[in-house]
Amino acid sequence: MKTLWLDFETRSKCDLPSRGVYNYAQDLSTEVLCMSYAFDDDEVVTWLPGQPFPAAVADHTGQIRAHNAAFERLIFWFVLCPDHKIPEPKLAQFYCTAAQARANCAPGSLEDVGRFAGASMKKDHRGSQLIRLLSVPQADGFFRQDPTLMDEMIQYCEQDVRAMRAISKGMRDLSADELADYHVNERINDRGVRVDVKLCNAAVRYATTELDEIQQIVREVTDGAITSVRSPKMRQWVLDRVGPQALELMTIFKDGEAKYSIDKSVRGNLLILAGENADEVPPDVAEVIQCADDLWASSVAKFQRAANLADRDDGRVRGAFVFSGGSATGRASSFGLQVHNFPRKCAKEPKLVRAAMVQGGEIVPQYGKRVTDVLKQMLRPALLAEEGNALVVADWSSIEARVNPWLSGRGDDKLDIFRNGGDVYKVNASATFHVPVAEVTGDQRQVGKVQELACGFAGGVGAFAAMGRIYGLLLPEPEAKRMVDGWRRANPWAMPFWESLERCYTAAMRYKGKEFTAGRITYLFDGVHLWYALPSGRILCYPYARLEEDGVTYAKAAWKPAADAKEWPRARLWRGLACENVTQATANDILRYALRSLDAEGFEPVLHVHDEIVLETADPMAAEEAMQRAMCTPPAWAAGLPLGIETHTMTRYGKG
Repeated sequence: MKTLWLDFETRSKCDLPSRGVYNYAQDLSTEVLCMSYAFDDDEVVTWLPGQPFPAAVADHTGQIRAHNAAFERLIFWFVLCPDHKIPEPKLAQFYCTAAQARANCAPGSLEDVGRFAGASMKKDHRGSQLIRLLSVPQADGFFRQDPTLMDEMIQYCEQDVRAMRAISKGMRDLSADELADYHVNERINDRGVRVDVKLCNAAVRYATTELDEIQQIVREVTDGAITSVRSPKMRQWVLDRVGPQALELMTIFKDGEAKYSIDKSVRGNLLILAGENADEVPPDVAEVIQCADDLWASSVAKFQRAANLADRDDGRVRGAFVFSGGSATGRASSFGLQVHNFPRKCAKEPKLVRAAMVQGGEIVPQYGKRVTDVLKQMLRPALLAEEGNALVVADWSSIEARVNPWLSGRGDDKLDIFRNGGDVYKVNASATFHVPVAEVTGDQRQVGKVQELACGFAGGVGAFAAMGRIYGLLLPEPEAKRMVDGWRRANPWAMPFWESLERCYTAAMRYKGKEFTAGRITYLFDGVHLWYALPSGRILCYPYARLEEDGVTYAKAAWKPAADAKEWPRARLWRGLACENVTQATANDILRYALRSLDAEGFEPVLHVHDEIVLETADPMAAEEAMQRAMCTPPAWAAGLPLGIETHTMTRYGKG
């Protein structure tokens, strides 16, 4: 069966960036400007409206390859098929070359993946210019009619098909499992999740008012020195007023050079320090930092985006998940709705908060200290089930703490803790404080939790201190070192595993074409890319790897090069990062397996966020049973891996 390579250029009065591809495709003003296509290695040809629709395309039942294939698929379904009375191609026919690129740890955009592969480091913006000129209405509401520009648009469309075909053929194909996973992801995208649009609109109103007030506070506290917390003067104003300990918290190292930061994690640490030592962070500085934190965390953009993306008929947001969006691990990322970035903390009484917000009532102080704090807690509850349905939320318990020792092949002692229903945090604390597990106190267990979160990927004193500050655990460096050493005593498999990972990927770089295995992970360098194989059989890589004096480096697909860059930005591979990558990638394989299983049983996932799956169902009990089967039974390749989940049933999305 032949492969159909396909690309569309369209125009519409619907704004694609703000309304999303699903609303765009279904908008009555959306129409196709041209369709460029080719079968296998044939010449690329272009169809234009007004011409008879090509029968070979209409009757094609084989694979259809397109870049960001959801766009072509939806244009087919909602524009071409109704207009030309042709059969709808099935979802299973579509193969996304952008997903293929991301699965190969390359950038997803057609332009970037070409640059990434070394075709050219110079961007050509003409395609984007043509879209602005021909695909978007002018100020008078009408579309530009220009035959010369249209000829150029056709050339670009045809070139995109040639480029997509060449790039796709130069990369590893999606495996059968990966393609099945992609189709499950698209069914979840097609299904969408219902959004409480009234709540979102109310949140935007509250946030707008609150942000004006925040800016006024900053101006007053700083005597007009800072007019906005987004001002570049903000960092220097803080630097001039804090003590040496605070300066240390603000210090980051980039390319071997010390610089000062006031990003989210730094602000959080400074606020903790302010509560302990006002000499280090004076009250006026703490207030300004708090204002900055509130402004950046207001979530107003997320609420506005959700309202804009919601379908006008059923209130559902579709297309939220990007398959294999996390290039180093293949984990999904989110787009538009960006559920992966929603705060985990939720309002305790979301129905009451929602009622107050929609009615325009007071929400402070009864529901939070600040408006921004309340809004953050209402992001998850803004997603809800249809009337008569429920959301069943299930997440794996400590999945990374289970997968990591399992991958090492030496971690049975730790896995036995999970198999026997033990408390891994207490076991950590027991080894650290030299007390029996049964005698571990609540405070000591909290230390054990921070140890588990901070130390599993070769984290040292710095990682422990950073994680400790998040949980309000501030310890001097010698004590922090004792905590790290305690975790390593409780986990004797860990350091040998990290060392073996580093030894194997370094050896693979030295001996091209030879495989080296660390635990359940295998590395191979083909002369260009450093590949690693997971127990599932899935293959990922560190692209354009080099063995240099300070270790292995690779091209970081998620980073964008500067305009004058000669090559793609590079990152250094080290044992902790290697361990984190293989652990999270394997956890993602378990998630994919569970989603496939649930999909095959006819259940309807609407969300999957990190290690969490959400089903919408009219039968919560049956859904919970299905999730227990799918999520607690490891795939055949993960035999011996103990898995456990927690499930909660709710109307609005949140934490149980």
